[in-house]
Amino acid sequence: MPRFFEDSFSPEHPVLTGEHLRHIGFALRMRPQERLTVCSCGRDYECEIAEITQEAVFLRVLSSALCCAEPTVSVTLFQALPKADKLEMIIQKSIELGVTEIVPVLTGRCISRMSAGDFQKKLPRFQKIAQAAAQQSGRGIIPVIAPLHTLEQAAKRMQDAEVPLVLYEAEGGISFSAVNAHAGSYSLCVGSEGGFDPEEIRLLQAHGVQPVWLGRRILRCETAPLTALSVLMYLTGNLN
Repeated sequence: MPRFFEDSFSPEHPVLTGEHLRHIGFALRMRPQERLTVCSCGRDYECEIAEITQEAVFLRVLSSALCCAEPTVSVTLFQALPKADKLEMIIQKSIELGVTEIVPVLTGRCISRMSAGDFQKKLPRFQKIAQAAAQQSGRGIIPVIAPLHTLEQAAKRMQDAEVPLVLYEAEGGISFSAVNAHAGSYSLCVGSEGGFDPEEIRLLQAHGVQPVWLGRRILRCETAPLTALSVLMYLTGNLN
């Protein structure tokens, strides 16, 4: 069933306009009595098309429920900036796994040295990738792709989570299996192709971020966040 995200959707006046109208009426060529799902603020509304006009799609709400695909935990991924094609894949797959927000971070060893301004120009494309991934995976929200952060900005934001973590393969960290699995919010920082400088890890630790590791093998920057998210979702009961 087609899914449409609209945070301003009102079940008392169930109407879709704008891009939704063009997609439903022209791209999908849907007709009255066909059904679709409207996702609004984490709730799914199963609807039937009542009428399609030049101005709007008028719906009948048949039922509503909280989206069952949304995780019970909030996870923000702080991803050190990789090459653009890798970032697109990380955005897509991490949203499928249930991440709440993705914050790109410029660190000392990033091969991609995109400026904040240049990144901002690419942000609409990244957000479209996020929307498509959310639709495909049945999410109840579209995770936000944040503007480019410095590591210090990221470290301060990571403190907002109950459990802030950084993937780091050197000594001093804990196994992922030892992470508190009963928290409500997590932040996870992952390095780029070059990893982290020891000074950067010390900066994160000074902000209360705990280094964790996923075993003795060195994972690529596009593999590490997806592996860590999968483990975290499993530990918190969101891959059962």
